[in-house]
Amino acid sequence: MAKFFLYIVLIVSTSVPYRAVAQSRIKWITWEEAIERSKKEKRKIFIDIYTDWCGWCKKLDKTTFAQEDIADYINANYYPIKFDAEMERSVVLKEKEYKFVKSGRNGYHELAAQLLQGRMSYPSMVFLDEEFNMIQAIPGYQDAGIFELIISYFGSNSHRTVPWNKFQASFRKEDYFFREGKK
Repeated sequence: MAKFFLYIVLIVSTSVPYRAVAQSRIKWITWEEAIERSKKEKRKIFIDIYTDWCGWCKKLDKTTFAQEDIADYINANYYPIKFDAEMERSVVLKEKEYKFVKSGRNGYHELAAQLLQGRMSYPSMVFLDEEFNMIQAIPGYQDAGIFELIISYFGSNSHRTVPWNKFQASFRKEDYFFREGKK
């Protein structure tokens, strides 16, 4: 019995650091950091809108966002922001201050409501252009396969000229994702 217990402890202790590293591959930044960085280098903005109580949000972190290819692509092509829809701190964006609104048990952040056009669904992903203008909000959990298509579609500016169904039909991962400087 003692050997079994030791075996379980070893498995758990060696897998925890991996999970912590995998979940933090995307280099999340704050709104303020994204605004400052965009003054020097223009990039699109990727926003993961979540809440602490959302189970699908946690699954997204552990699965899709933990994929090395996805994290590398987001870090190279976007300023990624992890945004708590119930955060109480104010955010200033385009000279407008957005605040927390107390409502019911929890409340919501005005910026989350603005970005999601009042459709408060978690998780949701929002894509903004280089000037912080809305491109698209996408509600719900996305598995890695479809998420690769989505981030490539917006990251490559294909959304400007190619209909989604044509992009999806012709998508080849190797055209968008790369490793160690190879594209």
